[in-house]
Amino acid sequence: MSHFSTVKTELRDRAALMEALRDLGHQPSDGEHPVRGYRGQTVVADLAIASSEGTNLGFRWNELSGSYELVTDLDLWKQPIPVERFLAKLTQQYALRSILAASVQEGFQVTEQRQATDGSIELVVTRWDG
Repeated sequence: MSHFSTVKTELRDRAALMEALRDLGHQPSDGEHPVRGYRGQTVVADLAIASSEGTNLGFRWNELSGSYELVTDLDLWKQPIPVERFLAKLTQQYALRSILAASVQEGFQVTEQRQATDGSIELVVTRWDG
């Protein structure tokens, strides 16, 4: 019996997802990798995060939704925070990376970035038109 869980996300940009994972201290492996679960069962993910016990966390592209979904065996979750909190932090970092990339593409520069005590992030961007 499979113990794998699939969690839908709104994460659509692979580069922003990879950068967000790195920002959170993970080293994602790009390309198809097995995600290990209960009794050595595996499922293939498009990018994965390795742990000392084996790869147990991955993201797989879902064609229908046009986004990545988290695939993992929640019974073997070894992250220091619950999965809901992990996804909230990842989504925030992903949004920041997406906004920064779009800002640069539009000719803006980040002049200020602050993280408030409530965890929110405030950006100030400027652009000089000449």
